[in-house]
Amino acid sequence: MNRNRSMLIIPGNNPKRLQNAPVFNPDLLVLDLADGVKIEDKDCARLLVREAIGFMDYEKVQIVVRINPLQSDFGAKDIDLISQVKPVALMIPQASVEHLQNVEKLLAAAEEKVGIEHGSIRLIPVIETVKALEEVSSVLNASTRVISAFFNAEGLAKEMGITRSKEGNEILYARSKVAMACRVAGLNSFDTAFTDGNDYEGLEKDSFIARNLGFTGKAAIDGRQIDIVHKIFV
Repeated sequence: MNRNRSMLIIPGNNPKRLQNAPVFNPDLLVLDLADGVKIEDKDCARLLVREAIGFMDYEKVQIVVRINPLQSDFGAKDIDLISQVKPVALMIPQASVEHLQNVEKLLAAAEEKVGIEHGSIRLIPVIETVKALEEVSSVLNASTRVISAFFNAEGLAKEMGITRSKEGNEILYARSKVAMACRVAGLNSFDTAFTDGNDYEGLEKDSFIARNLGFTGKAAIDGRQIDIVHKIFV
């Protein structure tokens, strides 16, 4: 992968955002088939993302697809279809050692099926559960395909019943642990998104904290956040 300061996460079922997202110049563009897509739209979103990767002008960004968990009815279908257009990586939600190893098996078969070199499509586990956080070093080493990790504080807070704050004191331990584990493993690390798309001062402060904790980049959910992320992560 090239520069890894920012990742812009957009829903895979929004044609307008799929078309316009590269304008904001994120280093990684994450096309989301999981959290950002309702169950009834999953199949359509998968097809739309495949077509977008194949035909839209994404040459200046690295394309990542966040698939659905394998324990759902959609994860295996996502791997089979999306591998055909060879994104840089698949983002794996609710990551665990077992989950990543199962994804790797399915992905290897999918690559062989379409004639892609084995190992071409990499993996980005999402650390968003208590189990993943406590086993983060094992998760990062579960597959040689893993190239970075994404810490999703919203998922962790939901599981633990934590109320999120802009200051982020409640996630300090989790942030620190993920950043340090990635540094030990020699991997890039992306901090959780700052969810208030209109608070640019708050975003800058939050990005600065993440950088000082050791993260190499930060996620964004609004293209307008990218310039500030790039200002902090140079």
